[in-house]
Amino acid sequence: MKFFMLTLLLFGFTACTTKKDFVLFNQTETSQNHEKDKSLNKKKIDDATLAQLNDVQFEYKIQPYDRVSIIVYKHPDISTSSKNTMQQERGLLVNSRGYVRLPLIKKIHLQGLTQSQAEDALERALSVYIKHPDVQVEVLNKKAYVIGEVKRAGKIELPNEQMTLLQILASAGDLTDSADRSSILIIDGNSKNRTRIVNLTDKYSIQTANLMIKPNDIVYVMPNNMKSFNTGVKEVSPVFNLIGSILRPFIDIKFLRN
Repeated sequence: MKFFMLTLLLFGFTACTTKKDFVLFNQTETSQNHEKDKSLNKKKIDDATLAQLNDVQFEYKIQPYDRVSIIVYKHPDISTSSKNTMQQERGLLVNSRGYVRLPLIKKIHLQGLTQSQAEDALERALSVYIKHPDVQVEVLNKKAYVIGEVKRAGKIELPNEQMTLLQILASAGDLTDSADRSSILIIDGNSKNRTRIVNLTDKYSIQTANLMIKPNDIVYVMPNNMKSFNTGVKEVSPVFNLIGSILRPFIDIKFLRN
């Protein structure tokens, strides 16, 4: 009986889920290097992160499937604000080729332009029909995404175009107890191959907490080692409960006999 129980115990814990089962993108080069040579990569990542902190200038460029609000002052008939409330909130869709359609100028290519560049382009196009047009453009769907070990995963609105990492995590309800605070993966939304791992526990943590998260960026908070252990325990506990319920009558009979 003892040998049988010991075998079940060993089987249960060897079958436990490992941390790798919870870590997304664990086959990427960034994560592999981070696990193989953490100290070397940490220096490179810190340098790259600190370099980005020094370069905080950023202006979003319009992409296909964005929704933009276009206001032509004194001309509400060709502004999105002249439409019904739902249309005003949703704006105009930039199609797959990067164009939007407007009265008078029919369509104009906005993909790859910043909001100020789009305003200039629209003013030039409208100047053929309107004297001294004054245009305001705003992208309405600027969002970042938070997944992993946070209390409220999902999309985070970026009304001010960008937000610090600490603000993003606060908006997601803070980290869970299972979060690995030394391994927060940030995927660049404009370049899917560019990733950074931020450590919020080292000497640079105050600086890296102010790293700017931009539209379409993905923040993935990795799980710590205890996450896999605790989940493994939860996985095998029903098995032990079942075994216990099966063996209990025999134990009771043996106890009564004694």
